[in-house]
Amino acid sequence: MPELRKDPIIGRWVIISTDRAKRPTDFLRESVEIKGKGFCPFCYGNEEKTPPEILAYGRNGGPPNTPGWHVRVVPNKFPALGIEGELDRQGEGLFDRMNGVGAHEVIVETPEHKCTLATLPEKGIEDVLWAYRDRMLDLKNDKRFRYILIFKNHGEAAGASLEHTHSQLIALPIVPKRVREEVDSSKRYYQEKERCIFCDMIRQEVESEVRVVNENDHFIALAPYAPRFPFEMWLLPKQHGSAFENTQSPIYASLARILKDNLLRLDAVLDRPAYNFMIHTSPIGEESNEHYHWHLEIMPKLTKVAGFEWGTGFYICPTPPEESARFLREAKLTLTKP
Repeated sequence: MPELRKDPIIGRWVIISTDRAKRPTDFLRESVEIKGKGFCPFCYGNEEKTPPEILAYGRNGGPPNTPGWHVRVVPNKFPALGIEGELDRQGEGLFDRMNGVGAHEVIVETPEHKCTLATLPEKGIEDVLWAYRDRMLDLKNDKRFRYILIFKNHGEAAGASLEHTHSQLIALPIVPKRVREEVDSSKRYYQEKERCIFCDMIRQEVESEVRVVNENDHFIALAPYAPRFPFEMWLLPKQHGSAFENTQSPIYASLARILKDNLLRLDAVLDRPAYNFMIHTSPIGEESNEHYHWHLEIMPKLTKVAGFEWGTGFYICPTPPEESARFLREAKLTLTKP
């Protein structure tokens, strides 16, 4: 019989189709293939085809916007929000509005066009994580911003307009509703029990083991109890931490290791699927707290959101997370690393 499951963090309900659970081979999809045809503004030698870079690693003192880099951050050529101007908050009767002020940046993860984040060496992924941190710390100095979201769209089905591997950053003048729900629900839990709900979740999942994919010294990878999507996975630091950007070495090296491992697992089990990931961290001005626990959420693009989901806020997941975790754990038997 199908199950209704309640997300323990924000109380969202999902439907788990336990009777007709889909295996990895049951999903019809197109694998992400890097074709490398045509012009690419993110490749070596095309640096002047992007907006002027904001940050680059690896050039060792060479002039900006030239080859020699291994991670590069540039403004998005078609930004969702503009960096210039004031917010100019206004009310129009019961409606609220403000100017679309923010920052929208692209993190080019490697100059190698045919690489993916999964096939980068661990040190390359770690450098990408440091670039996230450096940009977040810089943008937090802008008093107009309340939240900075790091996210990645991998593959056209996941929303990527360019196949060269990259991730994005958007700084917002408001805290997104989903993040605010997580933070506020976590705070209520802490006020009642004097414990972090994420830390409690990690302890319980380690004891039960059924939804644990893998772990290392500093991180654990879980299939969440009430997933929105099949093979959804969360990477969480084992030690409580409320802000991604306040993390220090060697934590980023451990995150790079478990992120690479689990992206390779997804590639092996689901035949190189399109996916999205995002980092949820504490809002600006609330970075140090005992109630919220930053984490990275990975969602393969295997199903579509349709009328039922839009109309109810429920999600239907055709693969129980216990099965997702098992398939991903067992991927180590055939996992091949480049």
